[in-house]
Amino acid sequence: MDDAARPLDELLREARERITRLDPAEAFAAAADGALLVDIRADTDRGRTGVVPGSLHIPRTVLEWRLEPGGRWRNPHLGDVTRRVIVLCDHGYSSVLAAATLVRLGYRDVCDVVGGVEAWKASGLPLVPQTSSGNPAELPGMGGPD
Repeated sequence: MDDAARPLDELLREARERITRLDPAEAFAAAADGALLVDIRADTDRGRTGVVPGSLHIPRTVLEWRLEPGGRWRNPHLGDVTRRVIVLCDHGYSSVLAAATLVRLGYRDVCDVVGGVEAWKASGLPLVPQTSSGNPAELPGMGGPD
């Protein structure tokens, strides 16, 4: 394993090679067909732009803990590692790195949305207002679908 420092563009390229990238319409169709949309954006961004109906909010800061197969802190609303997972961020950059990490955790069919929520919105796909920022007594990323 090469531990040499790499520029961000190279890290993104390597991450893109591990995942499938979907345009917003493809991601919408995949979600309708049973794929899990995971929104990794911060609450402030979700409040500003809205949320994708049916998406599961798991902030990027806790993604690995909430999706670790068999992990103590795993979100109870996930399927197993064979379920298609589509990661969604603001512009489609953070989602690339996050999705590649899920592949390393053992997920077999991981995608992200090219252009993120901004492209989703520009495509005219559904977004709804964020109704809450979650249950304050609940750990971030442990809630059910929006």
